[in-house]
Amino acid sequence: MTAKATRYLDRIDSPADLRSLSVDELPAYCAELREFIIREVSTNPGHLGASLGAVELAVAIHYVYDTPTDRLVWDVGHQAYAHKIITGRRDRFHTNRKLGGISGFPKMSESEYDAFGAGHSSTSISAALGLARALQTPAGEGPKCVAVIGDGAMTGGLAFEGLNNAGADPGNDILVVLNDNRISIDPNVGALKEALLEISTSRHYNRFKNRTWQALNRMPRLRRMIQKAIGGAKSFFLHQSNLFESLNFRYFGPVDGNDVAGLVRALRDLRTLPGPKILHALTVKGKGYAPAELDQTEWHAPGRFDPETGERFSASAVSAAGGTVLKFQEVFGHTLVQLAERDPRIVGITPAMPSGCSMNLLMERMPERVYDVGIAEGHAVTFAAGLAAGGKVPFCNIYSSFMQRAVDNIIHDGAIQNLPVVLCLDRAGLVGEDGATHHGAFDLALLRGVPNLTIAAPMDAVELRNLMYTASRRAEEESGGMWVIRYPRGGAFPAEGVLDVPFSQLEVGRGRTLNEPDGAGCGVAVVSVGAIGAEAARAAAQLAEEGLAVGHYDLRFVKPLDTELLDRIVCRGYRYVVTVEDGAAAGGAGSAVLEYLSDTGKLGEGLRVVRLGLPDRFVEHGPVDRLRAQCGLDADSIAGCVRGLVR
Repeated sequence: MTAKATRYLDRIDSPADLRSLSVDELPAYCAELREFIIREVSTNPGHLGASLGAVELAVAIHYVYDTPTDRLVWDVGHQAYAHKIITGRRDRFHTNRKLGGISGFPKMSESEYDAFGAGHSSTSISAALGLARALQTPAGEGPKCVAVIGDGAMTGGLAFEGLNNAGADPGNDILVVLNDNRISIDPNVGALKEALLEISTSRHYNRFKNRTWQALNRMPRLRRMIQKAIGGAKSFFLHQSNLFESLNFRYFGPVDGNDVAGLVRALRDLRTLPGPKILHALTVKGKGYAPAELDQTEWHAPGRFDPETGERFSASAVSAAGGTVLKFQEVFGHTLVQLAERDPRIVGITPAMPSGCSMNLLMERMPERVYDVGIAEGHAVTFAAGLAAGGKVPFCNIYSSFMQRAVDNIIHDGAIQNLPVVLCLDRAGLVGEDGATHHGAFDLALLRGVPNLTIAAPMDAVELRNLMYTASRRAEEESGGMWVIRYPRGGAFPAEGVLDVPFSQLEVGRGRTLNEPDGAGCGVAVVSVGAIGAEAARAAAQLAEEGLAVGHYDLRFVKPLDTELLDRIVCRGYRYVVTVEDGAAAGGAGSAVLEYLSDTGKLGEGLRVVRLGLPDRFVEHGPVDRLRAQCGLDADSIAGCVRGLVR
C-alpha cells in the first residue's frame, strides 16, 4: 500500500486538533488513519485487526469527550492504536513495541491520555468506575469516564464484577462502550433497531423519561410496572438489552461502530445522561483491509506483510537440514494429541487461546474433548479441578502471566484437594514485544510455596513431552496431585527428531547432570532450570574454550527439589553455585536452592550461591535476546558472571 498524500492525518496531533474538524470531515480522517495503521504494522508487527475495527470508535470518543480531562480507559489495548496516534504519538508510532519505543498497550507513564494501563483483559469497567468515583465532586459532578471493552473481554468475570458494582448506584456516571467485533453478528442492525436507538438516545426522550421517573418516586409499584413494560418491549426488539438492564445499566444499541458520524450523534446525547449506561457498537475486526476482514484470527497479529497484496512474510521455520522446525507450543499441541489417543480420560482446557497454545490441534482431532472457556483463567482452573474430581485428566493451558489471575483457584480448588490437574504454563519467562504485562516472570515465585504441587520446567522439547507424559501417568496415582509445567514462547526443534521419540516416564523430583568436570573444575557449578538452560550450556561451552571447566546441572523440578543432586554438588567441592532461571530471582528456583543449602548447614565460607534471574523490577518490551542481555541471562552474561567469580 503506497503512502498517499494526506489531508488530515498530519494535522491531527491531539484530540483538540481533531475537534477542529467538522463531522463531515471525520470519515476521510478515519480512512487516512486506517491506511497509516496498515502501512506501519506491515513493517513493524503488532496487533492489527482489532485496531482497524476500532478506528471510528477512537475518533468519535475523542471528538465528543474532552480528553484528557474526561477519562478514556481501553480494555486490553489491542484495539487502541488509533487512540495512540490521535493523542500525539503518530510521529513515534514506528517505535511501537520496539526496545525503548512506545508500548503496544495503554500505559499511564507514557501519556496523560492513557488514563489507565492495560495488557490483560476485562479490567476497563472496574478501572473506569474507580476513576469516576475518585474524581466525582461532592455535588455529584466530575469528568466523564468511558470504558471501551471488546466482546472477548466480556467473557472475563472481572468485567461482570465491574458491571455489578457500577450498576448498584445510579450516581455512578460511567459509559461502557461494548466494541462487539464478532464476525457472526450481522452488521446490518435493521431499520427498527436504528429507530429505537435514535429514540432512546434522544435528549428529549431522556429528559422526559428522567422527569417521569422522578414524578413516580412516590408510586414505586406503578414505576416498577412501567419499567417492566419498557424492559419487555426493549427485550423483544433488541434481545441483548436484558442482561445489562438487569444490572441497572441503561442499554443503547446496537449501533454501527464503523459509522463515525452516527457514533458522534449517539455519544453526544449519551454524554449528557447521568448514571451507568452501555453503548453496544458492532464493528468489523480488520475493517477496511480485506485480508484482515476475511481471516480475523490470522490477522489479529499477522507479523510483517505486504500491504498491497496481503502476502504475509512469516513463513514456517525450517531446520538446517530442511525439515520443519517446531516451537514449544507446537510440541505441546502434538504431544497432547498423542497422549489423548492413548488415554480417553485426557481432555484439554484453554481460556480463549487454542491457536496460540496449539490446543487447536486436539480441537480439530477430538473437538468433544477440548473446552474453550473464554477469557476466564480462574474459571478454567476450577473447571479443570471439577473435571479431575469426576475422573478426567485435564491439561489446562494458560499463559504464565494470565495465570496470575487464577492463583486462588490453583490453591483452593486444585492443590488443597490434591486433584490431578496438569497446568501447562505457556509463555513463561520473557516474551518480548508485549512487555511487562505479558512476561511470565512470577509463576515460580507465586506457586513454589503451595503444597501438593509438582512444579517442573523442561529444557527442551523432548523434556516437555516426557514431563507431560509423566504427569498423565501420575494422574493414575492417588498421590499424583496437581502439576505445573512451565515453558517459554518459541524454540526451534526439528519435528523429525522430537515427535517420533518414544515417551519416557521421568522420576519426579530428579534433575540431571549435563556436564561435570573432574573434581570441581574451576570451582563453579551452574544449576539451571527450564529452557534458559540452553543459554547456560552455551556459556559453559564458551568457558571451556577458555580453559574454565564448569559443572552444569539441569534442576528440571523446582518442586520437589532434587536435594540429592544438590548434595552431590556440595560434595564435589565447588566453591560457587550459580543458579539460572528465566523467572523472578526473588523467591524463585534459586531461592529454593539457597534455602535448602542454608537450612541444612551447607553454606559457609567454602560455598556461596549466586542467583541469576529476572530483576526486582518490571522488564519493558523489546526483543527477547536483547532483554535477556539486559537482565544478565544470556550466554555472555552468564559466562561473565562465572569469570568474575573465579578471577
